[in-house]
Amino acid sequence: MPSPAESTDAESPGPANGSDEMITFDNVSKSWGDNKVLQGLNFHVKPAEKVSIIGPSGSGKTTILRILMTLETPDEGVVTVDGDELWNVAAGQRIPRETKQMRLTRRKIGMVFQQFNLFPHLSAIQNVMEAPVQVLGMSKDEAHERAKDLLDMVGLGEHLNHKPPKLSGGQQQRVAIARAMAMRPKVMLFDEVTSALDPELVGDVLDVIRDLATSTDMTMLLVTHEMRFAEEISDRVVMFDSGIAVEQGPPKKIFKQPDNDRTKKFLRAVLEH
Repeated sequence: MPSPAESTDAESPGPANGSDEMITFDNVSKSWGDNKVLQGLNFHVKPAEKVSIIGPSGSGKTTILRILMTLETPDEGVVTVDGDELWNVAAGQRIPRETKQMRLTRRKIGMVFQQFNLFPHLSAIQNVMEAPVQVLGMSKDEAHERAKDLLDMVGLGEHLNHKPPKLSGGQQQRVAIARAMAMRPKVMLFDEVTSALDPELVGDVLDVIRDLATSTDMTMLLVTHEMRFAEEISDRVVMFDSGIAVEQGPPKKIFKQPDNDRTKKFLRAVLEH
């Protein structure tokens, strides 16, 4: 039997239409009132690339992930995933509530949030099984087998039948990672997944993400304040400030020799904290 990582759709070497990019944001803007969260963002991610997004709170980092999850609607611009348009918005155009294409494209994306958002009345394995059965139409037997493999992978093989209130925060977050993986995404999004954890629980969650980064071909976007971790696992680091990508490049370049003054100031503040 293939491992849970090997059996994801992420085995595909690139987007279905032969594009060189797995994710594209072309001239994407988003505002809330006078607050411009994203300002004409142009941001592309290649298949299998691991990209960490850093920057101060309110700089637009999480908004990128929420637009990819269709939790937020851009005001303008085009967003594609795996060669298919997720959003195509002209300024002032009315947005359809949700299209069939949007739903199909959205299935290619998994996300792990700051809060675990598990169903408290379901066991760990039931939480992981739920979406594959309800959304993908997977049989309960197949979903159970896959959920067990995934929970084994994240180190929770002995906690299959435990409900979230019986699990630590770190264990719940690992269930959330397994749940996202169960949908066999091509793209995984991580939004400050350790920020709600006690410090002693952070390492186990980062270990799981590290394993995914090194053992799968999934495209990964990580919004994080774990700078050392970002330096270790990323192919590219992007520094955001005021809705703009002010600097990006290989981790060693960004963390050791940044060019932008805003990047230098931000890194001094977070690394000396």
